[in-house]
Amino acid sequence: MAASVAQIWRHPIKGIGAEALSETRITRNLPLPLDRAWALLQVGGEAGTGWRSCSNFLRGAKGPSLMAITARSETAEDGAVKITLAHPDRPEISIDPDRDGGALMDWVRPIYPEERPAPAALIKAPPQGMSDANFPSISILNRASLRALGQKLGQNLDERRFRGNLWLEGLAPWEEFDLVGKTLRIGMGEEAVEIEVIEPIGRCRATEANPETGRKDAHVLAGLSNGWGHTQFGVYATARSNGCIRSGDPVEIL
Repeated sequence: MAASVAQIWRHPIKGIGAEALSETRITRNLPLPLDRAWALLQVGGEAGTGWRSCSNFLRGAKGPSLMAITARSETAEDGAVKITLAHPDRPEISIDPDRDGGALMDWVRPIYPEERPAPAALIKAPPQGMSDANFPSISILNRASLRALGQKLGQNLDERRFRGNLWLEGLAPWEEFDLVGKTLRIGMGEEAVEIEVIEPIGRCRATEANPETGRKDAHVLAGLSNGWGHTQFGVYATARSNGCIRSGDPVEIL
């Protein structure tokens, strides 16, 4: 396997905003820093301090327009985080997620379906993050699989549809599924990271929305099912060591 890291993404607020990175620090048994570090609880959602399933939160499967939000985050020396969000139909907004939950809810309401449960509170995730996996996950996706799916559907697919963390180049289509149960080394030298691949990722209708417009324009789940007999795309993994991952880093199986 001669693969490399093509892109790195994180999503500071679950379902609300994708942020491209050139590099990221990795800590054993934790997600990428600031990935799904907050989530917007819906009315009727389960309150608490631990991990909860995606059914409790605002997300793209319920409101496709959320998929068009981009994010840019900054961390001050004192640890305070500022997240700037942009959307084609909304003015740009910058928030401190630990203080400005009300401002975020006001900003999101005009682009979220009225028939869905309304936003109730912006909550901080536990250290494991608030991904759809109930463990501290890093999602790994394959560009060759994306191209194969795009060919099946007859259209180019934006990587942001799948809310992945690490996109790999150099694998064969769907080879990522063969990595389940294996450990990867990503990077070089003392900062190389070991990541164990845990399981495939089941997909939802959020992938049907175009991240440029926030409107549904692709039958992604049907394409996966008709073409390959499943609705999985990408794999969940867990960091087994500390280090740094950079765009272009080599990936090898241990």
